[in-house]
Amino acid sequence: MSRDIASLARSLDGRLLVGDVDTGTPVDGVVRLSEFSLVGRASFATLVVASAPEIAAVFGGEDPRAAALRSAVVVTHSDDPGALALLEEAGITAIVGTAEPEEVLLPALTALLAVDQAAEDRAVTSAMKVLTLAARRGGVSGVVAELAHRIDGWAVLLDRHGQVITTAGAGGLHVQDAVAVALGRPVRVRHRSLQVHAVGPGEDLSAQLIVSPRTESSSRARELGSQTAALLDLVLRTDDPTRTERLGRGVLMEVLLAGGEPAASLLRRWGVHETTLTAFALTARSASVDVERLVSLWLNELGAAHILTQAHGVVTGFLRDDHVDEVGARVEAYSSALFLGFGVSAPTDALAASAGEAAQALEAARAEGRRVVHYSSIPTIAFVLDRLPEADNRRLARLLDPLRDPAGAHGDLLETLRVFLAENGAWGAAADRLGIHRQTLATRVQRIEGLLGLSFADADDRTAAWLALRAVRV
Repeated sequence: MSRDIASLARSLDGRLLVGDVDTGTPVDGVVRLSEFSLVGRASFATLVVASAPEIAAVFGGEDPRAAALRSAVVVTHSDDPGALALLEEAGITAIVGTAEPEEVLLPALTALLAVDQAAEDRAVTSAMKVLTLAARRGGVSGVVAELAHRIDGWAVLLDRHGQVITTAGAGGLHVQDAVAVALGRPVRVRHRSLQVHAVGPGEDLSAQLIVSPRTESSSRARELGSQTAALLDLVLRTDDPTRTERLGRGVLMEVLLAGGEPAASLLRRWGVHETTLTAFALTARSASVDVERLVSLWLNELGAAHILTQAHGVVTGFLRDDHVDEVGARVEAYSSALFLGFGVSAPTDALAASAGEAAQALEAARAEGRRVVHYSSIPTIAFVLDRLPEADNRRLARLLDPLRDPAGAHGDLLETLRVFLAENGAWGAAADRLGIHRQTLATRVQRIEGLLGLSFADADDRTAAWLALRAVRV
C-alpha cells in the first residue's frame, strides 16, 4: 500500500516516536490493543490503537504482548508523559497526540486505509487494462515491457528450464539473479524486492516471471506481477496467427533483399507486377502507436500489397512509386509524431539499396525532427559516403569493430550507440526507445566510449561515431 507510518501520522496530525519499526514501512491493518496478538506480515506495519491506561498496563507489567508490540506501531490520542516514556523506553514506534479523539480513532484509521486500498485496487485494474492491450498488440514482449514500466523496475520472463524468453529494463546482472532465483541456485540478490511469480498452475508450469520494482515496499508491484503472470499464461498458451504472419512476411522480405530473379518472381506471385518499387522505413516517437497496424490500414485504403516487416519498432517495406506521396501525406497529417524515410526507386530484383537508403533517410528524419525525409534530398553525410571508394567506407566502419564482438560479450552496443546519437544524446528519449533504464543506458555509453576510445562530450568524436555508423550501412 502507498500509506506508510509517516503519512498516517501527518493525516492524524500526530507526533511520531521513532522506535524499532521504520517510519517508511507501509501499513496493512489496524486493531485495538485488546484484540492484538502478533504482527501478521513482517514487511508491513500493524497499527495498534491504545489509551494511556492500556499502555501503562502492558509496558508497566509482565504482559507478554509487550515483545510483540515492538514490531507494531502504537497509535494513541494521549500525550501523557508517563505513557510516552514507557513507549520510548521499550523502543516502540508510535503516533501520539492525534487530533482524532480516542473513541473515533479506530474508525478514522480504518476509513483511511480502506480509501487507500480502494485507490490501489483501481490503479491495479487500470494497469491490467493497459497490459491486456499490450498483449493484443505486442504479445509476450509487449506485456513484459509494459509491466516493467508500470512497476518502475525490471522484469524477466523465463521458460520452465530457466531460459530467457524476454526481458525489459533488466541488465545482465539482473538476468543472472533472476535465473538463479528461479532455479533455486545460491545468489547474492541485488534487489531485496525481487519477486517470483509462477506462470501456469502447479505441475503445468509454463514459465516464471521475475520482477523487481524500484520501490522495495510496493505491494502494488506484487499484485500486478501476480495478475500479469495469469495473463502471460493465457498468451503463452494461445496460438497467435499474427505472429505466424509476421514470420512469413519477414522471410519473404529476406528474399526481396537478397535480390535477383527469385525476388522479382516472388513479387509477381505476391500480385505485384511493377518493375520498380520504393523502400520506406517508418517509426513513431511514442511507443503507444502501433506503427505496423497503422501502415497496414493505409495500404488497405490504397489497395496495395503488404510488403513490409517490423523489427525494433521500425516498419520497413516497399511501395509502388505512385503511392509514395500518399503515404508521406498521411504521416505528415497524423496526430502523433511519426518519422518516415524513403529510399530511391529501384528495380524489383535489386531492392536492397533502396531499403538501406530508406533507413538512412529515417535516421535523418529523427535527427532533424522532420516527419518525412527522402534519401535523394539528403545532401550531407550520405552524399559524401556514396562518393567515397569502398575501401574508405570500410576504413570508417572499422572504428566500430570493438563493438562487434562475435562472442556476444558486448551485447547490443551498436544499437545503443545508434539510438543514443540519433536522439542527440537525450538520455530519457534514448532510454525509452531502447526499453532500458537511464542508468543502464549511462553504463552502456561509458562502456562504448571506453571500447572506442571516444568521448561523446566532444563534437568531433560524436561526428566520427555517426560517420562510422552510416558507413556500416553503406
